[in-house]
Amino acid sequence: MTITNIAVDELATPYDGLSPTATADFNHNGFVHLSGVLSPDTIAEYEPTITSEVIRLNTQHLPLAERDTYGKAFLQVTNLWQQNEKVKELVFSRRLAGIAAALLGVHAVRLYHDQALYKEPSGGITPWHADQYYWPLSSDRCLTIWLPLQETPLEMGPLAFARGSHNFAFGRDLPISDESEARLKAAVAEQDFEDVVEPFALGDASFHRGWTFHHAGPNRGTQPRRVMTVIYMDADIRATTPTNDNQTADLANWMPGTAPGQLPQSPLNPILS
Repeated sequence: MTITNIAVDELATPYDGLSPTATADFNHNGFVHLSGVLSPDTIAEYEPTITSEVIRLNTQHLPLAERDTYGKAFLQVTNLWQQNEKVKELVFSRRLAGIAAALLGVHAVRLYHDQALYKEPSGGITPWHADQYYWPLSSDRCLTIWLPLQETPLEMGPLAFARGSHNFAFGRDLPISDESEARLKAAVAEQDFEDVVEPFALGDASFHRGWTFHHAGPNRGTQPRRVMTVIYMDADIRATTPTNDNQTADLANWMPGTAPGQLPQSPLNPILS
């Protein structure tokens, strides 16, 4: 059997690394860091394609010194699965979607969208923020997988989480920005939320809830910090009326044709588990 076939088989095989308390722990902490979600061989099978697509589709060409804080944080390319069939194999993986459904405690999940996030050498911080600020969704049954495509030591700026912050309502009106960095950093300290930052071995992945506050340090390494992310939502979740311009754009871009109150059943939102 070829490496390609082995990788495809792994993506279709359920992950057996969840503990009996994984769902409860995820609900309590707002995130989980899992080991061996994918094998190094599977990562090696998909990383070159993802990286080549990021290079091809990237539209950020300003030097780092001329970008704002958000622009310095990473190169960002969304919905790679629409551009490349091989990337689609990873994004539509039943293995990854199955973990998401189990952690959320739902019978199945839909795809919201994917995005590659590549933090260049000398790339800056990722400011404190919560993803669900951007999502016009009717519940908090949604999450993001953060899947590094290389070993990610602390010097490369792995994603870090404020434990339990998904239950904290302050700051949910803040887009990712210098303001969110300052205000949420202060709030995390004042509320005594543990700031959990750990290195990621090759094949590790984290999953975090939509309202979990998180951030990342700069990339002090010599290679790009290459990460693939996929956002999953409860298959029964409904769209809601947007509360900010970013949510209006998300509704149009990632759930096209879906009106507030409806299930997002567009071609971009297949059920994956």
